[in-house]
Amino acid sequence: MSKITILLIFTLSLVVLPFTTAEIKNLQITSDSRPMILFEKFGFTHFGHVTVSIKDVTFTSTLSQPDPSRLGFFLLSDEALIQVLIESETNPNFCVLDSHYIQNLFTFKELVSKNSFNQSYPVSAPNEYSLFFANCQAETQVTMTVRTEIYNLDGNEKDFLSAGQTQLPMLYSMFSLAYLVFVGVWVYVCISNKLSMHRIHLLMAGLLIMKALNLICAAEDKHYVKVTGTPHGWDVLFYIFQFIRVTLLFTVIVLIGTGWSFLKPFLQEREKKVLMIVIPLQVIANVASVVIGETGPFIKDWVTWNQVFLLIDIVCCCAIIFPIVWSIRGLRETSKTDGKAARNLAKLTLFRQFYIVVIGYLYFTRIVVFALRTISAYKYQWVSNAAEEIASLAFYMVMFYMFRPVEKNLYFVLDEEDEEAAQQILQDEEFEL
Repeated sequence: MSKITILLIFTLSLVVLPFTTAEIKNLQITSDSRPMILFEKFGFTHFGHVTVSIKDVTFTSTLSQPDPSRLGFFLLSDEALIQVLIESETNPNFCVLDSHYIQNLFTFKELVSKNSFNQSYPVSAPNEYSLFFANCQAETQVTMTVRTEIYNLDGNEKDFLSAGQTQLPMLYSMFSLAYLVFVGVWVYVCISNKLSMHRIHLLMAGLLIMKALNLICAAEDKHYVKVTGTPHGWDVLFYIFQFIRVTLLFTVIVLIGTGWSFLKPFLQEREKKVLMIVIPLQVIANVASVVIGETGPFIKDWVTWNQVFLLIDIVCCCAIIFPIVWSIRGLRETSKTDGKAARNLAKLTLFRQFYIVVIGYLYFTRIVVFALRTISAYKYQWVSNAAEEIASLAFYMVMFYMFRPVEKNLYFVLDEEDEEAAQQILQDEEFEL
């Protein structure tokens, strides 16, 4: 695989799952022979700065004595990437460090001592740049300790968040307040309807609390990274509450979809298997999320972890749909024999609406948000985060309203006057998903 192919793969992978921030990072590269190593991707304003410090540098080759001018760090914008690819096509011996479209920072030829270097560079042309290390020497292994510090100046203050993410602390704070209010309203509704409250409503309350705590930790994480360059431990709490929140979300959707605590106080064997699949997968997805967020693309298996995370997410999204479909089919079969057409029609209508809401939520947060992230200018990356949170809040509100504890829940409605009309509708084969 060529250097430029690797460069393209890494850059495109950022579009799929861009890493969170460009906080201060200390990285260890050991016996690495990759032609390209991507460290960060950051949106700069007119007052951007990049500081790269390296020490304990060694590089050896099995072919010949490596040329230190063929190993170095540079910045590359997404627009310039196309030009670099064109250059590579016309020159088979092309080295990206020779390109006129990169912002060359330094090569190993400029090491102050035998194995260390420390320099800060201003970035005055606002754009989104990727920080790369290039190794144009075949069969050359590099070992070094790297410290990166990338930020924009806001007056005299350093802002370690990318230009498109500097609004995230306020955004997450606003949504955390919205969920705290949501929790209060939900608790009031549950207390006001104690006789109609089921165990699922307690799980739903726990889900709201975990979502609020997750957003609070996300806001604090981004705030501390913004002002200090490090999350001060808030990233750990963020990952913990994120794991609990996502696991609870999938569990609640599965349990509601099966009618647990509403239609029946038990789960069938196949429904238990869905939970036994989804929950362990969420453990793996959480591990992948931590690796992606805390390491960055410089590790060799970063792209693989991205693929693992996406695959698990797709599997879980598909798995939680099956219990809803099973419940709808089960209700249709039951409606033909139990003689309670109006009640069964109400249940079927509610489940079908829930099915449509879940599908719409998954489609928006996985497809539409991805499209927004891809097409938005780097200054407006926060828009995709806002869209995702708005969609999530809307989904929670609709789901909680549909299955709120009320005396005459649609699960138990039985209007004898509409029995004959309901029976006719249920006999209509068009009443399907």
